[in-house]
Amino acid sequence: MLKTQEFSYNGYFFSNNKNLISLDKVMEFLSKSYWATERSKETVSKSIENSECFGVYLDNIQVGFARVITDYSTTYFLCDVFIDDSHRGKGVGKKLVESIIYNEELVNLRGLLGTKDAHSLYEKYGFVRDPERFMKRLPK
Repeated sequence: MLKTQEFSYNGYFFSNNKNLISLDKVMEFLSKSYWATERSKETVSKSIENSECFGVYLDNIQVGFARVITDYSTTYFLCDVFIDDSHRGKGVGKKLVESIIYNEELVNLRGLLGTKDAHSLYEKYGFVRDPERFMKRLPK
């Protein structure tokens, strides 16, 4: 489990305290995504329970989310990164990604992620495309 990380940026509050995460808000975010529209509430709840989670809040309303799956020693997988449409373009998503990849307990681990349309964002943080190396197996 990661140490508690909380800070403010441009009026937004960032925290990895799972008690602040709104399951309903995460479901709303993911229902608009291209990668998780079919996930059940039960599945999303279980994924939050078994991952490191990061939330972004404005006036106590959740406006962002990201999830990290890790072994805490070699690798982490960054997933389900989302910023509410009305809060995009304000640097909030970039700050969320920075808070994760520069987290003292993750910074020296290999980071992985999957994206269909945000390569240029993640490349700014040292992620590189590697289509020759990675494979996937989808659930039945």
